[in-house]
Amino acid sequence: MSLTPKRATVYVVDDDEAVRDSLQWLLEGRDYRVRCFESAEAFLARYDPREVACLIADIRMGGMSGMELQQRLLERHSPLPICFITGHGDVPMAVESMKKGAIDFIQKPFDEALLLALVEKMVDIAHEAFAVHQQAATREALLAKLTTRESQVLERIVAGRLNKQIADDLGISIKTVEAHRANIMEKLGANTVADLLKIALAPTPTKV
Repeated sequence: MSLTPKRATVYVVDDDEAVRDSLQWLLEGRDYRVRCFESAEAFLARYDPREVACLIADIRMGGMSGMELQQRLLERHSPLPICFITGHGDVPMAVESMKKGAIDFIQKPFDEALLLALVEKMVDIAHEAFAVHQQAATREALLAKLTTRESQVLERIVAGRLNKQIADDLGISIKTVEAHRANIMEKLGANTVADLLKIALAPTPTKV
């Protein structure tokens, strides 16, 4: 099967140099950017959450284990898709890692076709997560343009309040509410109330 090259980074974290070299050769041959690290600690020091990326990590390493690395990423609310490389005795650990959100695991010596299919799957997930994050970040930037009073008016529009009710809530005139509504629509690039609701109710970006 010919995999479609993606603009994505594949992080490889393994304390075995031979495994790192093998994975780098295999993945670069499929036009992935590959960044290798010999320890989880080194990876965490260099990890850039702004990249569209996925992670292949050995589950059992000297220093911080793959499971501990996964936990650190969970604590950071990182959406990074993870696949673990395991030895035969590590399958129970790998199953536990999947309960915590790992995409899959693959046993050594790994099947190249299976590994490439997993990477393709993880990259698809990474692209989707990145797109959601970008949309949410754009929304946050738009909302930051609003004044405090405009934010108060928007909050009430979203809650379904009418102009007269918003005026009563905030102790201002209906004309002032209408002026705020017009400003809000312009700043957020919304043509209709439905557009406004889509922007206001979209999810906020994940913090990493």
